[in-house]
Amino acid sequence: MSMSLAVAVLLLGVADSMVGSYFVLFVTEVAGLTPLQTGLFVSIHGAGGILIAWLAGRGFDVRPSRGYAAAAMLSGGVALWLMTVIRSYPLLILLAVTLLGALAAAFPQLFSLARHVLGDGPAAGRSVPLLRSVWSLAWATGPLLGAAVLTAAGFSAILRSAAVVLVVAAVWVLVAVPPPGPPGPPGRHGADPGPGLPRTAAVLLTGSVTLFYTAMFAGSVALPLFVTRDLAQSDSAVGVLFSVCAAVEVVAALLLAAVPARISQRLVILAGMSGFVFFFAVTVAARGLALLIVGQVIRGIAVAVVGAAGIRWFQDVMAPATGRATTLFSNATTAGMVVAGVFAGGAVSLLGYTGTLLLCGAVTMGAAVTFALGTAAHSGRPPPQAGSPSSPLGGPPPLPGGAAAEPPGGHPSAHRVPRHPAAGTG
Repeated sequence: MSMSLAVAVLLLGVADSMVGSYFVLFVTEVAGLTPLQTGLFVSIHGAGGILIAWLAGRGFDVRPSRGYAAAAMLSGGVALWLMTVIRSYPLLILLAVTLLGALAAAFPQLFSLARHVLGDGPAAGRSVPLLRSVWSLAWATGPLLGAAVLTAAGFSAILRSAAVVLVVAAVWVLVAVPPPGPPGPPGRHGADPGPGLPRTAAVLLTGSVTLFYTAMFAGSVALPLFVTRDLAQSDSAVGVLFSVCAAVEVVAALLLAAVPARISQRLVILAGMSGFVFFFAVTVAARGLALLIVGQVIRGIAVAVVGAAGIRWFQDVMAPATGRATTLFSNATTAGMVVAGVFAGGAVSLLGYTGTLLLCGAVTMGAAVTFALGTAAHSGRPPPQAGSPSSPLGGPPPLPGGAAAEPPGGHPSAHRVPRHPAAGTG
């Protein structure tokens, strides 16, 4: 794993988590938005982020560059600073769909850079879970930093502090992160979702990720209410549960980097999704804090596995279109977050907190089934690797151990690239 990329992911994660933890409170209490305006703002921001990230991903595949990640973080920093002085709702909407929306491209761009810089060797395979653990660590510490800034200087200071961190991160990417190599051969960036990935499979894979993260984010809305109201636990118990989950995510992502390459990533992802179903079952069965903590341990493992292995899977099956692959995973995550707000609100109103958690478990089961169907073609073998005989790119023959022989002078110029868009702690 490149330490320079790890620092960039850490800085982005700290800024994102500082703002994410208090963003809704800021726009309602400081900017004065109504609940309806807030909902529209968040939805428009999500839609703008998906579009800009998609454009940046396609651009990266055509001409790999650190500039996409740096521009995304710089745009986000400017947007956050402007939000502390703008109170006009139309202008805030404009910011949401442009500068602030561009920030959504930073995460997939950093993971794409990692895959491009590290190439196709074992280091590239380990980089996704290792960087994912850094992202989880940032989300474990960022909210605490945000709380300290809030206590000392108020909501606006949180956004300004995060803006400064994003600017530093943008400069760091341009100065410290190695530039990516050349793209794959020309003509491989057409309209197809990715080499070797049929459109139907792409839709199923994207749908499975969206369903998984819809369940995750909706569950995050219902869980605190279930714990404090149905189980009569203290408010501080919610903080303990989410802290346990964040800590487990870091450890699980690190351990995932040690999983041998011969272990099917498809089975690992399906195991993670199945574990998430088990988390909802354990949580609903809980009557005290002890079993709730067990559930959060399971949840942390499942989120880390799907977040890290999922990005790696997308990058493998869509090689060499690393930018589009990572962005597709990231955008599916964002779509799940956007849907989850309406989904959770309606489910809680109709089914209550326990019913909502059970419904989230059912949605996760749907995600697992959809993923299994979308990856059925790879059920007996790993996804094609760029540079392997089965890859559309061709390349040197495999060595006895299964690794592709590397031509003299380093990685092939058409190596499969970047890495995964970390999906954020939910």
